[in-house]
Amino acid sequence: MKTHRELINEWMQEPEFVAQYDALADEFALFDEMLKARKNAGLTQADVAKKMGTQTPAVARLEASGRHKKHSPSLATLQKYADAVGCRLDIRLIPR
Repeated sequence: MKTHRELINEWMQEPEFVAQYDALADEFALFDEMLKARKNAGLTQADVAKKMGTQTPAVARLEASGRHKKHSPSLATLQKYADAVGCRLDIRLIPR
């Protein structure tokens, strides 16, 4: 059985996969930062949910939003998450 990294490396040889993967790079980076921030804060999803005033499954969906297009978090929700994990939300427009 191949590892996740081995599969990604294999798929990265296909131009269509690379194009779709690259199109989602910013989203992947955001959700990776969210997970790192929560872990660095030493919090569980349940802890974050309590601080946000929501339920644990809502935090799980939020952290998985990059994999599910039907769950696109609002800025207000991202701000609540950032506050809950002790971070400041910073959204910028960066010239390409």
